[in-house]
Amino acid sequence: MPRTIFMNDTLVPEHEAKVSVFDHGLLYGDGVFEGLRSYSGKVFRLADHLDRLYASARAICLEIPLARQAMAKAVVDTLAANSLADGYVRLVVTRGAGSLGLDPAKTSNPQVIVIADTISLYPREYYDRGLRIATAATQRTHSAALSPRIKSLNYLNNIMAKLEGLQAGCVEALMLNHKGEVAECTGDNVFAVRSGRLLTPPPDAGILEGITRNAVMELAGAAGIDCREQTLVRHDLYTAEECFLTGTAAEVIPVVEIDGRKIGTGLPGEITKRLTADFHALVRQ
Repeated sequence: MPRTIFMNDTLVPEHEAKVSVFDHGLLYGDGVFEGLRSYSGKVFRLADHLDRLYASARAICLEIPLARQAMAKAVVDTLAANSLADGYVRLVVTRGAGSLGLDPAKTSNPQVIVIADTISLYPREYYDRGLRIATAATQRTHSAALSPRIKSLNYLNNIMAKLEGLQAGCVEALMLNHKGEVAECTGDNVFAVRSGRLLTPPPDAGILEGITRNAVMELAGAAGIDCREQTLVRHDLYTAEECFLTGTAAEVIPVVEIDGRKIGTGLPGEITKRLTADFHALVRQ
């Protein structure tokens, strides 16, 4: 079914949604994006996503041509135009068209694109039985090179690790930072349960500070679960009682095996199941 796309300041049919071949978003991955979810017609934590989008743009000196209120309206209008109450939104801002050189000063007219569709990142059985994941040799980009907290259009670091996971027979891969510490997976944040405590790597481990991650941490606190940011290494995951991933597209999904090691009982754990249920209730409020 053809979709209706928001382009800059108007809704257009999918076949009319075009960007210049000279756009630096296409040529160099120069731009930022967000992935958002709508549940029962309400965009989950829209303000938080926009905060991160505008912060990412500010970090790369990209001036977004739409004000926040107009951007929020574009997201809602695009969902409505596609008759999606439960949907996934991809919000993209490119640097704009310019020369074939890298110079951002030679670009103009940043493009704002909003796409609304449905998404199913993993089969239902993985939510019921849990994921197998493998550690990638590809390290998370060093924050001194490019901060992982910038959600940029250049996702090649993640894609290289994703390829390793797929080649190992897994649909997701674990990424370590330059110190060998656990950072995140290619598209999701990582949580582990150890001695009844819920642990997740801190932002300075080289993670994108996920919106779903933060929501789950809040839910854990409300449920009386001791939740904290803590530096983790693979041994901490191998010997954890439970492990799960969070992300806008993935939501909350259990991990039952890492690098051939069974996690806990090899089945989704009770804390994972509790927080999954709490998250599903939260997004429908």
